[in-house]
Amino acid sequence: MAFKKEIVEIIEPRDVFVGNPKAEVTLEEFGEYESEVCANANEIVKKLLEDYDGRIRFNFRHFPLTKIHQRSLKAGEAAVATAQEGKFWEMHNILFANRRNLGTTSLKLHSKEAGVNNKKFLDELVNATYGWQVQGDLREGLDRGVKDVPTFFVNGTLVTGKATYEELSKAIEDAFKRLKKGIPAISVKPRIREVKEVGKPNTAKSVKVATPLKVAKVTKPVKVAKILTPVKVAKVTKPAKVAKVLTPIKVAKVTKPAKVAKVLTSKKVTKATSPVKVVKTVKKTVKSAKSVKQRA
Repeated sequence: MAFKKEIVEIIEPRDVFVGNPKAEVTLEEFGEYESEVCANANEIVKKLLEDYDGRIRFNFRHFPLTKIHQRSLKAGEAAVATAQEGKFWEMHNILFANRRNLGTTSLKLHSKEAGVNNKKFLDELVNATYGWQVQGDLREGLDRGVKDVPTFFVNGTLVTGKATYEELSKAIEDAFKRLKKGIPAISVKPRIREVKEVGKPNTAKSVKVATPLKVAKVTKPVKVAKILTPVKVAKVTKPAKVAKVLTPIKVAKVTKPAKVAKVLTSKKVTKATSPVKVVKTVKKTVKSAKSVKQRA
């Protein structure tokens, strides 16, 4: 019996806007949901959207500071998950209002309050289905010079100074002036979208993820191999399947549970010694690596 593949395109955070989606001026924020400063900035954003109704659009990008806010990463994933059902803004405000209550179970309850009816919501959180999107925002933020939250851009131009109503409204007015003079907004190269490809029932479920830095394929029905950068961490949960990780400078394949997969990067070597053991990042280059003959 033949089964058709279902391809689901994930809505990226960069494509989720609040306000007039066709507005010429975009207010973009890199932030996270455990930060009190971001919560205060969100109130300013609401007022700006009201005062510039129809003239601007708001885009929130995820920049979780996990060293001090351990739950901010999952909260970001929850926001991306609700965006798939058109409930981002509702969830966005609920998360800020409950920023001290962002455990996984609480996030499920918050999603219901936002109007999300996805029965797989909790499973998607546990399996980090939208972890790629949050990590992608984090990497892009780092590439664009973001160091702390909240950080704002208006039409691609960094807003310096504190995130006050006065500073942000001034940046918005400057953007309108530049547009009148024919000066285009700074364009940011978009990331490659992620596509989920679902295969035959009870056999294999492949998830293909594309970002500027890597492509990962996972063929296990429920498990998802997690590859986090800049700290490279990988989990291989099926010995018979190949976990393939592509970056500009490396390719790793794990085909047997007993085989050590050694991946050389400019300064790192990753070892996978067991199909269920988390790959540990090693900062030194291991000269005795036998499984990798040359740098990718």
